[in-house]
Amino acid sequence: MGSRLRTSIVLVALAVAVAACGSDSKPPVAAGASSSGGGGAAATAPTTVRLGYFPNITHAPALIGVQKGFFQQELGQHTLETATFNAGPEAVSALFSDSIDATFIGPNPSINAFQQSNGEAIRIVAGATSGGAGLVVKPEITTVDQLKGKKIATPQLGNTQDVALRAFLKSKGLNTDTTGGGDVQIVPQANADTLTQFAAGDIDGAWVPEPFFTRLQQESGGKVLVDEKTLWPGGQFVTTQLIVATKFLQAHPDAVLGLIKGEADAIKFIKDSPAEAQKVANDEIAKITGKPLKDAILAAAFTNLTFTLDPIAASLKQSAQAAYDVGLLKDTKLDGIYDLSLVNKVLKDSGQAEVTGL
Repeated sequence: MGSRLRTSIVLVALAVAVAACGSDSKPPVAAGASSSGGGGAAATAPTTVRLGYFPNITHAPALIGVQKGFFQQELGQHTLETATFNAGPEAVSALFSDSIDATFIGPNPSINAFQQSNGEAIRIVAGATSGGAGLVVKPEITTVDQLKGKKIATPQLGNTQDVALRAFLKSKGLNTDTTGGGDVQIVPQANADTLTQFAAGDIDGAWVPEPFFTRLQQESGGKVLVDEKTLWPGGQFVTTQLIVATKFLQAHPDAVLGLIKGEADAIKFIKDSPAEAQKVANDEIAKITGKPLKDAILAAAFTNLTFTLDPIAASLKQSAQAAYDVGLLKDTKLDGIYDLSLVNKVLKDSGQAEVTGL
């Protein structure tokens, strides 16, 4: 496999891999239990760690961890291989088809992966990013009631922003469905298409993550109708987190520890050298997409984001409830989705407070 896996994964592989998860001879790791026997991470045989991430600023810890070599440095004897994706469901398909071992991803695709595999396939091992999403609309739309009959875009059906929009609209008495019907027509599409269509007037708004949240405002004159952070206690909600295939976590806990340490290095770099961190993240985006972000957009997007190893578990639970309420999730059971033993080891070793799951 090349270092840049393009997401042409056949979705049939998802069902096959889910079935295979149930036949794994090793039991799944219990929530909060150490995969490495008491919170340590004994060295295992050298392996290739296949890590996924997105060319979005919401994945800045991953972008910087790759570009600065933090992951590879902390992995030691293990070798890093990377793959990039455009949305969570694509990354989940790759993980289920055993094309990657771990990925940075949003909360709702994580929930779907966990539930589709009967709680066996994945574990959330660390947080990454909070905030940086919301609804940008045409300037003439000033109230939620005016969204009725309008066309609003999201990155992909069932992704984190798609669920957030549907749940918000339902809370305001506006109905939607997965085929684009209802009071508000929701159009799941690539963020790049959203930028073009919003500028052309073909859509009335979009619920998107950074940097598209800022780009719709600065490049196309959009207006923020809903900043998602206003909907959460303390303005904190999980936007991006790190998930790992359970079987990989069991087989190579030291490699997973290395990934988390590399992420911690990247987050420290962002806090210590914010201007340089923005440039490094942008360089990685340019390397992947060929299109770096403008400095003004980059700076504005970073101010809307908080980078943290805390997975903000309470917000994940609420996201699950929201997905269930709008018909995109069968139930809200998340018991066992977290294994935070390794991230808590990293936090404890650096003198920081440990984090909790559900």
